[in-house]
Amino acid sequence: MYIRDTIAAVSTPPGNGGIGIIRVSGVQAAVVGHTLFKPVSNGGLVSHRFSFGTIIDFATGEKIDEAMAVYMQAPRSYTREDVLELHCHGGWLVVERVLALVLSCGVRLADPGEFTRRAFLNGRIDLVQAEAVMDIIASKSEGALQLAQRQREGTLSVRIEEIRRYVVRALALVEAYIDFPDDDLGETDVAAISASVVDARNMIASLLNTYEDGRIIREGISVLIVGKPNAGKSSLLNMLLNENRAIVTHIPGTTRDIIEETVNFGGLAVRLLDTAGIRQTDDIVEQEGINRALGKISQADLVLAVFDSSREFSREDQLIYDALDGIKTIAVLNKTDLVQQLVLPDDDRFVSIVRIAALSGAGVDVLKHTVCSQFLHTSQTDSRELVTLSRARHRDALVSADQFLNKFVDGLQDRNLELLALDLRSALQAVGAVTGQTATDEVLDLIFSSFCIGK
Repeated sequence: MYIRDTIAAVSTPPGNGGIGIIRVSGVQAAVVGHTLFKPVSNGGLVSHRFSFGTIIDFATGEKIDEAMAVYMQAPRSYTREDVLELHCHGGWLVVERVLALVLSCGVRLADPGEFTRRAFLNGRIDLVQAEAVMDIIASKSEGALQLAQRQREGTLSVRIEEIRRYVVRALALVEAYIDFPDDDLGETDVAAISASVVDARNMIASLLNTYEDGRIIREGISVLIVGKPNAGKSSLLNMLLNENRAIVTHIPGTTRDIIEETVNFGGLAVRLLDTAGIRQTDDIVEQEGINRALGKISQADLVLAVFDSSREFSREDQLIYDALDGIKTIAVLNKTDLVQQLVLPDDDRFVSIVRIAALSGAGVDVLKHTVCSQFLHTSQTDSRELVTLSRARHRDALVSADQFLNKFVDGLQDRNLELLALDLRSALQAVGAVTGQTATDEVLDLIFSSFCIGK
């Protein structure tokens, strides 16, 4: 990527819509605006003010569309470069023609995530904030959106910088004695160095403890619903979704494939998977559905095992029970509004047991709360006040930093200053990788390639 290039891309979703936005960033942005956009007023394009006018094909003079244009002069823009946005009607043909005109001005098509990458390279945001931009776009729950917004605002970055300062303070003391080899490292200085490293490690440990909750808030969880035919799996799915998504009949084997939908439980994104009823059958299609259901059990974050509590424990129930050995499972005892006959062989197999009546919705809110409580160890999914790790990349970098700091502590008594300094520099390298201060081009390419074009 050549940072002096001027780039352009469509920043709105593909297809027809009310509006289409073509974004341009780079030194030629103003030239593109003056070439293609003819404002109604005589004032021309004024930085950070919308203008109404017409987009013109400069080669033929043809009027392409009425549009709004806004020019943002560097450094007061998303990329800290000159930026032009053309807001035209959202028909795909109009948008494509306008983009083609922009590219004909000597502008190249942006790579995925290149606008945000330029914002990072130009120092407007760090790498944590850049990743948070993508998380905002991809958020599937209120909790995930709040977490991404907090990281975009820099709350995690501030904490990472605090850790870095503690390590820098320790390294400065060690290197001071390397520069003056005639001086001995006294106990007072050893204590000061140790205190800084301990503070850094404590902050790292505190952040690492938030990772599992943060990952779950960001990514959500997959919940598999299993049970024998007519136990009420599809009724439960419909009640959780608050819509008739799955067909419900008295005929066994209605669900033959996996039905997948995403829903929010108190700010947590939950991917629900309803499966074929598990039983012995000679129906080839139904058996394939059952095999798929059994194959998904080990892949799910949580299983809801639905049992018909109005019937005695059966051979089909036993098939399900045996398949759940070692799997995080909530036993859902359905049809509690009828006479109860079910006795489970061993309650210890389940992390919790919830009684519901899926058709009426009784107990469903308790089930939702129970699902959330299995994964979120904070008091709530509201992450507005939390500083939380949510990406494996951040976690792995901090684990590496902590390992180097631990190695430093183990070697402190030997007083080999060069090795101690090396451990601290390695820790700094790992910490800096989180915010991008020491990230390699390969890491940057991997991160920004996951962005959409135009962002």
